[in-house]
Amino acid sequence: MTYKTIALRLLEANQALYEQLRTRGTLLQTLEDYAVQLKTRHDSWKNELHQAQPEIDPQQISSAALELALQDLQASLPVASSPSATQEEVLSLDDAIRFLRRHTPPD
Repeated sequence: MTYKTIALRLLEANQALYEQLRTRGTLLQTLEDYAVQLKTRHDSWKNELHQAQPEIDPQQISSAALELALQDLQASLPVASSPSATQEEVLSLDDAIRFLRRHTPPD
């Protein structure tokens, strides 16, 4: 799964933010920016985790790094300023991780 796809799924999970970006005409650029941020954070976490525990399998490091990168990205996403926004519309890291696990091929 590409970083753009992951970023798109995170944005789609927050319908109010997604609609706000789409209406303003900034959805594509924001999606691309978030994909770059996600890749950068993933690479950074992989390096940091590898330095901390070089004996760990690189696949495990990559997986853990992606989860941490997703947490970072989710924390940086703004909440759309919609009066009808509810708690259910706020992005859920657990939902994103479940989505990734369902759409990631087995080893």
